[in-house]
Amino acid sequence: MPGTFEPLPGGGAAVALDNVEISIIRSLAVQLLELIGPGPGADAPDDPLAELFAEGPSEPPSDPVLRRLFPDAYGDPGRPAQDEGQRAYSAEFRRYTENDLRAGKRENALAVIRSLDELAADGGAVLQLTPAQSQQWLGALNDLRLAIGSRLEITDEDDTDLLYRLPDEDPRKPMVMAYLWLGGLQETLISTLMP
Repeated sequence: MPGTFEPLPGGGAAVALDNVEISIIRSLAVQLLELIGPGPGADAPDDPLAELFAEGPSEPPSDPVLRRLFPDAYGDPGRPAQDEGQRAYSAEFRRYTENDLRAGKRENALAVIRSLDELAADGGAVLQLTPAQSQQWLGALNDLRLAIGSRLEITDEDDTDLLYRLPDEDPRKPMVMAYLWLGGLQETLISTLMP
């Protein structure tokens, strides 16, 4: 079981993680939370309805990772919409959906952090996830890979082939290793959730 998710009877998944793996995943999830930022109601917690009616941004994020996590609805993924019509439609779509998308990504990352914090790891532990937690982990692993892939400037499958040939002294190597490892976790988690 080390390093791969396996199905649990009755649904869900389990994976054995050592302390270093727990630390890496938790650190990446915390960084993702910081990148996504607080929710729109973070300034005014006294009004729970304010968040329901808050409009999101209409412009795409300037950070390439956030652009990849929250792409324009019209146009190529990771790139702003090209023509005036696409930009207008994308702005309208973003205004009504981005806050909810951010909240979902934030909740997934928090679920990862919480489940790792619950582990009593003394040299490692077996993480057991319910079916609902498995879905949240799947979303968070996907977001983490998108974020790392954006930083590594991976745009297609050909780019990942180049990653395997990076020399050990390349400063991108640790992030490449994390990207590939998270991909393996994501792949095995998907296989445990398939009927």
